[in-house]
Amino acid sequence: MLLSKRLKELRLKNNMTQRELGEKINVTKVSICCYENDTRCPTLDTLTKLGEVLGVSVSYLMGYDEDVKVKHHKQVVKMAKEEIEFVMELRKLEDIHNLFLENPKTAAELVSKRIEND
Repeated sequence: MLLSKRLKELRLKNNMTQRELGEKINVTKVSICCYENDTRCPTLDTLTKLGEVLGVSVSYLMGYDEDVKVKHHKQVVKMAKEEIEFVMELRKLEDIHNLFLENPKTAAELVSKRIEND
């Protein structure tokens, strides 16, 4: 989902049509349209070409652009700005935030069921 959003934003920022971007990386306008609509996923080779043409890394296209140190762990994970914004908004909803902290699997299942029912 982030790929489609970021791809379109970067294409527009670079003043390119879908056809022009497709020609630069050797795919059709339809392929670019499908990537932007999240109905098709580009190959790694295509992602690499997209990154080169748009001046960003494959990691950025895939949504991983912020290093986040995990408390009480030695590892650093990459998160999208959008994921970080989600967590910050979630923290404002104390009851829901606590549910996610106490039992993340159950909380995620509840959200998933809610989405399926809507």
